[in-house]
Amino acid sequence: MSNPAAIGIVTVSDRASRGEYEDLGGPAIEEWIGKALTSPWRAERRLVPDEQDQVESALRELCDEVGCALVVTTGGTGPAPRDITPEATEAVCEKILDGFGELMRSVSLQYVPTAILSRQMAGIRGRSLIVNLPGKPSAIADCLEAVFPAIPYCIDLIEGPYLEVDENFTKAAASGGSKA
Repeated sequence: MSNPAAIGIVTVSDRASRGEYEDLGGPAIEEWIGKALTSPWRAERRLVPDEQDQVESALRELCDEVGCALVVTTGGTGPAPRDITPEATEAVCEKILDGFGELMRSVSLQYVPTAILSRQMAGIRGRSLIVNLPGKPSAIADCLEAVFPAIPYCIDLIEGPYLEVDENFTKAAASGGSKA
């Protein structure tokens, strides 16, 4: 039996990192992924303030040292002065995957007109896919449902571990070269 895939979950929040606010985004991501994947995986959780150097450090650690195939962030994607998650993500990635952000905003616009202010994005660092999600749990679910079909295939293309998806929960894109 293979080792479980490591998946990083990073909550970016000043208030949650100080204990003033309960982290709802990180647990929402973990629960959603737990329903989506049937292959073994383990969560690597991080909670950091809205400080670009700390977000970058957490992303580098999860990708380079922990070896996460997927790192999902929540929070810090709006237009406020302290919202810096996309800048931190872009700073650590070798490739940006514009389609993730485009699709997440398109889906979110079906629910709230202010989704146009969101700056979610995704990129590749080594053999890791980093995806920025909004902070609100309902928006997290909407965005993950939209982009997750491409995630296992993307991870396969960057030579990460094979992720098996519960197709009754979410439909994964067919990969050209399955590792199963």
